[in-house]
Amino acid sequence: MANSIRSYKGISPKFDDSVYIDEESVIVGDVHLAKDASIWPMVAARGDVNVIRIGQRSNVQDGSVLHVTRKSAAKPDGHPLIIGDDVTVGHKAMLHGCTIGNRVLIGMGAVIIDGVVVEDDVIVAAGSVVPPNKTLKSGYLYMGNPCKQARPLTEAELAFLPQSSDNYVRLKNEYLEE
Repeated sequence: MANSIRSYKGISPKFDDSVYIDEESVIVGDVHLAKDASIWPMVAARGDVNVIRIGQRSNVQDGSVLHVTRKSAAKPDGHPLIIGDDVTVGHKAMLHGCTIGNRVLIGMGAVIIDGVVVEDDVIVAAGSVVPPNKTLKSGYLYMGNPCKQARPLTEAELAFLPQSSDNYVRLKNEYLEE
């Protein structure tokens, strides 16, 4: 795992023993993973020109790309990538310089671009593309390219959001025990 977790300009990823990082992923630079987070095979998380923060019990599934936008005179804070608690990021999703709230499901192959804010309790459907600087309001399913609000989430969908992250906490614990 030592080669897949690397420092950049003297800043190393930070996480504790409760975190699972697959040895086939690459985590570089200013990336912090909170308790019980998991990173699965072929994930690339590059916190080189800004920061990446991943919340408690959140999981980033196979082949996903996490990146940021550098700070500049025009945009002094750039666009960090902030992922809240209990977030499930589906296979091959791309998150770039956006903010994801708590209890969010990002579908497989979704693309979320700079400056987007996804509020709490949201599902972004597989294959959706969220254009820059859009806000996805809490409690809805969003889908399409460009992404649009489709409908309110059902009670069952709202209940599933923390269950999804809990399923991945159990799975990463099994991997850590091997």
